[in-house]
Amino acid sequence: MPELRKDPILGRWIIIARERSKRPSDFAVDCHESKGGFCPLCPDNERTTPPEVLVYGRSHSQQANTPGWQLRVVPNKYPALVIEGELDKQGEGLYDRMNGIGAHEVVIESPDHAARFSFLPPQQMMLTFRAFKERIADLSKDERFSYVMVFKNNGRAAGASLEHSHSQLVALPVMPRMLVSELDGSRQYYSYKERCVFCDIIRQEMQQEVRVVCENSRFVTLTPFAPRTPFEMWVLPKKHNSSYIEQDEASLADLAGIFSETLRRLDACIPGIPYNFVLHTQPLRSRPLEHYHWHFEIVPKLTSIAGFEWGTGFYINPMPPEDACRYLREAQI
Repeated sequence: MPELRKDPILGRWIIIARERSKRPSDFAVDCHESKGGFCPLCPDNERTTPPEVLVYGRSHSQQANTPGWQLRVVPNKYPALVIEGELDKQGEGLYDRMNGIGAHEVVIESPDHAARFSFLPPQQMMLTFRAFKERIADLSKDERFSYVMVFKNNGRAAGASLEHSHSQLVALPVMPRMLVSELDGSRQYYSYKERCVFCDIIRQEMQQEVRVVCENSRFVTLTPFAPRTPFEMWVLPKKHNSSYIEQDEASLADLAGIFSETLRRLDACIPGIPYNFVLHTQPLRSRPLEHYHWHFEIVPKLTSIAGFEWGTGFYINPMPPEDACRYLREAQI
């Protein structure tokens, strides 16, 4: 029988359609083969991107925007928002508008065009998480920005327009609705119970051990109780912290380690799986929040959003998270 499950943070309802349940091998994945050709993110093509804003690996004696790097961060050549100008907020009757001011950057995670993020060595993957931290901290100095959205589109079905592995940052002048809803939901929970809902989730999941995929000393990966898609996972720090940028190097190393294992388990279940991951953290320049807990959400692109989902805000998921967790834990990596 189908089951309705409620997300304890957002209050969002999910339908677990057990009668549609599938095994990992039943999901069709578009494994798009490379067509080759010119890649602006590859070494020797640095001149074709805007000047880098952060680089790792190149010595100080080497010229900027040249080969020899391990990771580069560059402004997006076709940005969703532009950094030059003023917000110029205006009202038009009951409507509000402002200029599209922000920042849009691309994190080139490896010089190797064929490298897949899930199979990067943890030391190389760690550079990506360090770059996120450094760029958020730098962009937070701009008073026009309220939040920095960090995300990765992996695979054409998940929205990746370039084959070379990369992730993105978008600095926004307003708070994204999803984060506002999370902050509100976690604040209400804290007001009632005087505990962080994320900490309670971690505590219960680690006690029950039915939705914990993997863990290390600092982090845990779990399949959430009310997932939107098959194999959705959250990566959370075990110790309460609302700000991603407060991590030290040891924490970044452990984050890369668990992320590497998490994604390899996902890929072992469904090779070439398209997915998005998104960082959820506190607003820029916020004080530490007792009710909120930063985390990453990994959402595979295995189901479609159609009329029912758009009309209700519900998601239909054909795989219970307990089943997904079992497949992930048993995967040979």
